[in-house]
Amino acid sequence: MPKAPYHWISCQIGARENYSIPRALHQEGQLAHLITDAWVSPQSALNFLPKSFLANLRERYQSDLEQASVHAFNSSLIQFELAQRLQKKTGWERVIARNKWFQQQAVKTLTSLADKFTNPPILFSYSYAALELFKFAKQQGWYTVLGQIDPGILEEMIVTQEYDRYSQYRGNWQPAPVEYWQNWREESNIADAIVVNSFWSRQLLEKTGVNAKKIHIIPLVYTPPEGASNFVRTYPESFSPERPLRVLFLGQVILRKGIAAVLDTVQLLEGYPVEFWIVGSQQIDIPQNFQTHSQIRWVGHVNRSETAQYYQMADVFLFPTLSDGFGLTQLEAQAWKLPIIASRCCGEVVIAGENGWILEKVRSEEIFNLINFILQHPSQLKTLVNNSISSLNFSISNLFQSLQNILIKRE
Repeated sequence: MPKAPYHWISCQIGARENYSIPRALHQEGQLAHLITDAWVSPQSALNFLPKSFLANLRERYQSDLEQASVHAFNSSLIQFELAQRLQKKTGWERVIARNKWFQQQAVKTLTSLADKFTNPPILFSYSYAALELFKFAKQQGWYTVLGQIDPGILEEMIVTQEYDRYSQYRGNWQPAPVEYWQNWREESNIADAIVVNSFWSRQLLEKTGVNAKKIHIIPLVYTPPEGASNFVRTYPESFSPERPLRVLFLGQVILRKGIAAVLDTVQLLEGYPVEFWIVGSQQIDIPQNFQTHSQIRWVGHVNRSETAQYYQMADVFLFPTLSDGFGLTQLEAQAWKLPIIASRCCGEVVIAGENGWILEKVRSEEIFNLINFILQHPSQLKTLVNNSISSLNFSISNLFQSLQNILIKRE
């Protein structure tokens, strides 16, 4: 163990994971600096702009970090985003441009901070916007930790196969350009340690040749909302056309999330007392027969603060993702004691037969069989409600200890 505490610099675009990494470090006095694209404190003048103006910036703040050293680029970000709109850049071109812009700004800040450390700090940054930061850090002799936000290039291959299979849903989806993955390869090679959120992500990274010794599994952090612990879930003795089984799909309506299998299942369950609630922004083309289907409620995009009502009103949560770094909605569902049907290709939240069911393959036939089983054995839902998992394993304090373990193992 070191004689002095570690000091971390945490870098991130947006409010990813509600700033859980810097929050965990700051809580234990080990966050030297947070470097982020935007930071809008309650006193910021940006709060007085019209709500329609860059509304997402209002989420770029965390009261737990009020006393932390935060470096942000509000003015530069606004200029950048306006320029992107004027140049009509969209999709991957815009994503890559934003990642490059952030790294340029962050390196300038790191340069100004570098000579203020008596001991080399640890630099943490999320994937796809870390390469230039890590190059700078290595020149200083710093230790680098990459936060891998997804399972990488193999996930894209899985999704590409799904779009080939369901070309009628394609919409505007395009695979990432070669440059995106080349930069990611270099990030992974430079990083001293790589944090993933699930065993699934670890598997896929290892299959692409990422050094297994670098990879550390740290689940996402989640704090249940107030009121969730006292929530009482009830079910009818049986489901009927007047009180159908309410199946909730909440997330992006894209093929990666398994929506094609869900819609295929709807066809198999026509006439059954089942209602599908699909909550999330639609980013694919939905055939007309599903848009008007009597057993589907298309809710569309809702703010995170509004999702609780859907978890409360649903009977079972359907998470048939083809690939996810974790799938935070699973923890949200469990906070409201909602049983889950989930695929294996995500974070390990569901324990089969205890708090939900696991899909061995994301196929409509498997989903149909499970939902039909629930219709025939509705009392099973009550049993699963009583086994909802504790959130203790996904706490800020556990996250900090996991980060510490990375450094202890390198000693």
